[in-house]
Amino acid sequence: MLDKMRLHRAGKLPQEWVDSKGKTNGFDGRCCRFLRIDYAALEAEVTKGAEDHAALTWAFEHGRKPTEEEIEMWNGFMSKLGWRDPVKERVDMRLKEIGLKPGLVETMFDFIDLDEGRPPRFGPREP
Repeated sequence: MLDKMRLHRAGKLPQEWVDSKGKTNGFDGRCCRFLRIDYAALEAEVTKGAEDHAALTWAFEHGRKPTEEEIEMWNGFMSKLGWRDPVKERVDMRLKEIGLKPGLVETMFDFIDLDEGRPPRFGPREP
């Protein structure tokens, strides 16, 4: 999310991502609700030049600082998004958009890795 903010500021964020930036029903919205911060306020901090650690510190100070257990649950939830839930339709749609077979990967994070040229965490299924 922070990288998207920086790319947008530099005019390098693809239009499809500009359109979804900060949306409440996507990753950005989920993350901001989890931290209880406003997306635009965080973006303003990042635009001022805050690096990742400084942006996270700002979020903890202006929203909330989750416990270690809450962070573990958040990470587990987010890493599985798209696996056996309604987000699966979006994963398959995105796969089709880039010319790959639906079901090749199961989670949104694995799709992002695949789309950005990194091997998915659990590897793609047979094509």
